[in-house]
Amino acid sequence: MPRERSRRYDFRAVAEEDIPMLRGWLAEPHMAQWWDPVEESIAEIRAAMESIETEPLIVELYGKPIAYLQSYDPHLEDGHPYQDQPFGTLGMDISIGPADFLGKGHGSAIVSQFAEQLFDEGAPRVIIDPDPTNLRAICAYEKAGFTAFDTRTTVYGPALMMKRDAPQEN
Repeated sequence: MPRERSRRYDFRAVAEEDIPMLRGWLAEPHMAQWWDPVEESIAEIRAAMESIETEPLIVELYGKPIAYLQSYDPHLEDGHPYQDQPFGTLGMDISIGPADFLGKGHGSAIVSQFAEQLFDEGAPRVIIDPDPTNLRAICAYEKAGFTAFDTRTTVYGPALMMKRDAPQEN
């Protein structure tokens, strides 16, 4: 049974009309540092909009878009480097869009709320893989209950593997 809690953020599918906003966010220094060049990233987001293994989402706070989040199933993508995780594990990536929403606790709150939603839907584990030098992200994920368990090198570069397991039912 889902746990009772307040829902602060809404998650909705990325739509074509979000692309100009995403393009603007990706050009911001705090996002550009961690993403591929803007047009490559937009192409990846568009591809994710059509894929079965990745779900690209816009995070809204009181109806205002404030972040891009994607959830993925590493077991649906041939050769994904995280297929060693328990079956049903889902991964996520998040970037706060507007810079004025940084440093206010939104990252950890979004990640925590989304992980709880995934647990309610049956995921046994949620993983996230920040660059090991992205200390802001790592702190936010730790605040959201994630713990580091491995370091890897992926096609995107070095990754600190972090996990949060579903709460055990009594």
